[in-house]
Amino acid sequence: YLDPSEPTAATMACQEDSEHLNGRSWCRFWCRCIGRWLLGCSGLVVGAIVLGGVTRLTESGLSMVDWHLVREMKPPQSQAEWEAEFSKYQQFPEFKIMNHDMTLPEFKFIFYMEWGHRMWGRLVGLAYILPTIYFWRKGYFNRSMKAKVLGLCGFVFFQGLLGWYMVKSGLEEKPDSHDIPRVSQYRLSAHLGSALLLYSASLWTGLTLLLPVQKLTETKRLLQLRRFAKGTGGLVFLTALSGAFVAGLDAGLVYNSFPKMGDRWIPDDLLAFSPTLKNFFENPTTVQFDHRILGTSALAAITGLYLFSRKMVLPRRAKLAISLLTSMAYLQVVLGISTLLLYVPTPLAATHQSGSVALLSLAIWVLAELRKMPK
Repeated sequence: YLDPSEPTAATMACQEDSEHLNGRSWCRFWCRCIGRWLLGCSGLVVGAIVLGGVTRLTESGLSMVDWHLVREMKPPQSQAEWEAEFSKYQQFPEFKIMNHDMTLPEFKFIFYMEWGHRMWGRLVGLAYILPTIYFWRKGYFNRSMKAKVLGLCGFVFFQGLLGWYMVKSGLEEKPDSHDIPRVSQYRLSAHLGSALLLYSASLWTGLTLLLPVQKLTETKRLLQLRRFAKGTGGLVFLTALSGAFVAGLDAGLVYNSFPKMGDRWIPDDLLAFSPTLKNFFENPTTVQFDHRILGTSALAAITGLYLFSRKMVLPRRAKLAISLLTSMAYLQVVLGISTLLLYVPTPLAATHQSGSVALLSLAIWVLAELRKMPK
């Protein structure tokens, strides 16, 4: 007989297995926590993108002419403070050229729009930075995750600086220009592009932590489907980014007809600027034309992806993701055409911009479902 107090090889092995399982359960628990945190952060980034689009559409982005990280968190309180803020705004081109008859109540509206956008940006920063500090101190990040979260937090900081750099371009006096005051379309596109990259990286990391890897048989058709999905996702991203140039140049207000631009398929002023390359970034006609081509190409690519995937045996979640991506693509095209034909009404234009983020989200979900099993 064995002494029950003496551990045997079998009981020691059982204990090790139990500790291993507990460790794995603990790891899965914190992976889920970190994944949900990153999904929550990506949701806040979406809010910032949508709010930024509405701020742009209501022409509110140049109402705050200063940038202070802490001091501007409290809006004007008294009548004297509001008048002082309004007086500062009156020194800049937007008031002098466009809003010279603006009243103080009207100024308060555009001020609060921009203030809300900036405060939301600070909320996004805190949502990334504070949990990062907590998880880091608790030791819940491995080396790879540490690099990822540092990159995300750095991107948040860069995004804030880029936002102010963008606003400054609309506050500059331009004596040689007869155009209405607006921010540089280059800086606007960079600001939106960095926000989309931050969102995409956060969503991808969160999904890969939360969604178990699908057991897919590695075949030639699967490899082709993955490449197809990656190319389609890149096209969706590029189409969304081109929308920033459309917004920055108010290009949605030219040629408000579809499918032709006016009475022509290719407008006469498509390459009116010299040198030719300048048209693709500064000519509203060319920018709108490019956005149409990219949108149509993205729709065709997503439709092709759907048809290609129908001939394959895929897990239910992957099929659902591809089907939703396809449905959203057609809805997004309808929203875009409607926005154009109705001369860019603010609610519809904001919905179209939100649709671009939804489409990008679904493309990332598809990629997460089709990712390879880690070795």
